[in-house]
Amino acid sequence: MYAIIDIETTGGKFDEEGITEIAIYKFDGHEVVDQFISLINPEKPIQPFVVKLTGINSAMLRSAPKFYEVAKRIIEITEDCTFVAHNVGFDYRVVQTEFQRLGYSFKRNTLCTVELSRKLIPGMESYSLGKLVRSLGIPIADRHRASGDAMATVKLFQLLLRKDVEKNIVTSLVKSTQSKGLSPKLLDIVESLPEKVGVYYIHNEKGDVIYIGKSKNIKKRINQHFTGTSRKAKKIQLEVYTVTFELTGNELIALLKESQEIKINKPIYNVKQRKSILPWGLYLVKTSEGYDALRLLKADGRRKEITSFGSFQEGKNALFRITEQYQLCQKINGLYETNEACFSFKIKQCLGACVSKEETETYNARVEQFLEKNEFTHQNMVIIDKGKTIEEKSAVLIENGIYKGYTFFDLNYQINNVEVLQNILIPMQHNRDTKAIIQQYIRKNKHLKIIRF
Repeated sequence: MYAIIDIETTGGKFDEEGITEIAIYKFDGHEVVDQFISLINPEKPIQPFVVKLTGINSAMLRSAPKFYEVAKRIIEITEDCTFVAHNVGFDYRVVQTEFQRLGYSFKRNTLCTVELSRKLIPGMESYSLGKLVRSLGIPIADRHRASGDAMATVKLFQLLLRKDVEKNIVTSLVKSTQSKGLSPKLLDIVESLPEKVGVYYIHNEKGDVIYIGKSKNIKKRINQHFTGTSRKAKKIQLEVYTVTFELTGNELIALLKESQEIKINKPIYNVKQRKSILPWGLYLVKTSEGYDALRLLKADGRRKEITSFGSFQEGKNALFRITEQYQLCQKINGLYETNEACFSFKIKQCLGACVSKEETETYNARVEQFLEKNEFTHQNMVIIDKGKTIEEKSAVLIENGIYKGYTFFDLNYQINNVEVLQNILIPMQHNRDTKAIIQQYIRKNKHLKIIRF
């Protein structure tokens, strides 16, 4: 659990500032579950430049509670939470100082979103809160007021959690919880999980991720892990300490995140998925007479495939669909044992390639033209799908055939061009599985909105 905090102060000498406003959003990693926002009477004058910056003046604070009147609420809402702020050293120091004046020792683990942003989003022009969130497409209201800045920090922290593919942030939280001696039972873990689509992470007592998976129903899938009788399931049941998760809104982003994060984190019980999960590839090869032909072959990594499949049968079905869609004059392109292949499109366009009558250059040019427009090879697109809530959508970006990443955007926020999308994109790594995952998802989900450019 995280307490995301922003304060406004009177300004003045170091360690002599007083708090004029505080905003705390209690955040469970997915949504805000509690909040506390209040003006505070600092019982001291406010520096003129601060009044001009925040708009908070002494007249506004005369009837506001003093810090000791809200101290108990601050302790309660931040208890068992990591203290998160943008430039956390300042906010944490000032809050600690206020408690010290009351004779109370306020101690919390801390996280700084400035430091996290420098690590997870390198190369930004500025890491000040206002400039950073604007460059990332994060809306910010009431700038230099505690509630507005704290909410912008919440949205920034959500983005940083998604970008943290190595799960360092979550792992550190699990470790700090473990140090308190808490050890929830399997049933308690299951009950705390959502019945929604996303990626889940099973942690051991050290906080290390030992298994990563995706599911349309996270609670149901984890329950299967905890009641399974296989050798792997029993090992997971013995070692599990807690389960964290990330909601994705749709299965495509869940599949893509699962594929990448398994390869990066290498969990001990994801042995098979560390390697490519798609062992069959569709290749463009030359026949003995120089004609281009499609062949379904075992992937070996030495040649670049057009797309990949999880099984030979899956690839075979895809090729049958292509031949039926385009009425090929001979359905043999990798479907049957043969050394020759024909790839003519519609029967009325067949110029004799299947009997070696058409010029190879003419035929191969038609093959290239077909592949440029085919679903397997289209290079530039944005896939629009469901978001995590009914108020948002998701977007997956592919440029020059490379998976660039994903994002979520508000329904009121229209994506008119790729440049706008890139500003709010969560960059992801492309691997040989991602291309096929995206293609398979498109084939299975005809309702998708796809913007080609």
